[in-house]
Amino acid sequence: MYYIGYDIGSSSVKAALVEAATGKKIIVLNEPQNEMEIVSLQSDWAEQDPEVWWEHICTATKRAIREANIDASKIQGVGISYQMHGLVVVGEDGSSLRNSIIWCDSRAVEIGNKAFAELGEDKCMTHLLNSPGNFTASKLKWVKENEPEIYKKVYKYMLPGDYISYKLTGDITTTKNGLSEGMLWDYKENKVADWLLEYYGIETSMTPAIVENFSNQGVTNEKGSQESGLPVGIPIVYRAGDQPNNALSLNVLNPGEVAATGGTSGVFYAVTDVTIGNSTRVNNFVHVNFEEKNPRIGKLLNINGAGIQYRWLRNNMGDETYESMNHKAAKIAIGSEGLVVIPFGNGAERMFNNKNIGTHFLNLNLNIHSNSHLFRAALEGIAFSFVYGMECLKDDNAAIGVIRAGNDNLFRSEIFSNTVASLIGHEIEIYNTTGAVGAARAVGLTDGDFEKFGSNISKNDHVMTFLPLQNSEPYQEAYQKWKKELELILTNK
Repeated sequence: MYYIGYDIGSSSVKAALVEAATGKKIIVLNEPQNEMEIVSLQSDWAEQDPEVWWEHICTATKRAIREANIDASKIQGVGISYQMHGLVVVGEDGSSLRNSIIWCDSRAVEIGNKAFAELGEDKCMTHLLNSPGNFTASKLKWVKENEPEIYKKVYKYMLPGDYISYKLTGDITTTKNGLSEGMLWDYKENKVADWLLEYYGIETSMTPAIVENFSNQGVTNEKGSQESGLPVGIPIVYRAGDQPNNALSLNVLNPGEVAATGGTSGVFYAVTDVTIGNSTRVNNFVHVNFEEKNPRIGKLLNINGAGIQYRWLRNNMGDETYESMNHKAAKIAIGSEGLVVIPFGNGAERMFNNKNIGTHFLNLNLNIHSNSHLFRAALEGIAFSFVYGMECLKDDNAAIGVIRAGNDNLFRSEIFSNTVASLIGHEIEIYNTTGAVGAARAVGLTDGDFEKFGSNISKNDHVMTFLPLQNSEPYQEAYQKWKKELELILTNK
């Protein structure tokens, strides 16, 4: 017997099949082979057609069944991970009315800022644990203000994962954790934040019915089965945004556990039981195992300028590979002989209160520094940005016990991982897993046995552990120099 999991990203859709009994990976693949298009009609806009996600889900499902050479009738459940904060709006017939406004679209920033000011910081931080910001609710308000003809036809709003669940089942539903990603969950009242919708002039009836995670959220219908290749009648059991799902995939479920991601952007996602937010630099979301009597909140800190910095260097340095860059960087001393890279060239950074400070190469000495120094300084600069982000998390009441990360580009670098571990003073455990695999495995959590679930991940996926180096003084010295340069830039912005 098998479970299937999906991870709907903005670049591709991934599908994974795992054995139901053991969680063992059978196959992982992605569609399309090239990256999906992101439509940007104006600067800072980002949209995708949700029907394209569905087409890739169907293609990936059929490929996975065929290439794994399994009997589709033995697939017993579906788990869905998806890009967070997106908005999908549908009419009464369930058809999408416009492209999805996705996570990296910032058109609704001012709408959220105005709401935060008018509703009041105390109201927002005690009930939403966040500013309404540039999240799903504010994006829906933008549609209301700017596309009234489309808005008049809206029957329900959804997040991306809700739409895929609807396409499989015909049922329009959402989850608490999904609503929290859109700034639509009131933690204090433990219900939908209807007061925010009413402030925006949005009909509260547009909120879909809420289903619980790790339960039957609806079963595949004839149409969903015919298009996807899945059997009729199998349940969707789980859905979550990509960062909460990444945390689940890494067995980050309890207070003190932190999931780290080191891709194009960087993310720390720390689980806590404290239902208080005191910083707009950190986002707070309902975690996948949240219960009213046993709250689990995910504190998310995003760093836009992370791996994209290292990729930019690779793309502009001739024939370098990440491996050759890492090899050259390893020959340079800690601190890169004074060269400093400030790696924030990928838009506004929330941890700097939405300032866009750009990338800076500082103290470049033309007589000393080579491309090897640039590689080392870039890795250190990205690592230092993670350390700075961890300080922001701790300022927002996050306790740090253990950090777990996927085996992706940045964490493959010993320089990067040793620098972060030594400065934070915590082990970093590296796991070989993906969001689609985690979503598939989550289907088996209907039994509520999170301990068994976590031990299987530790047994099957653990790759290595980076320990804090005993002599961290050179790292501390280099970090303080980097931080001093950063604060000078922030002061002048």
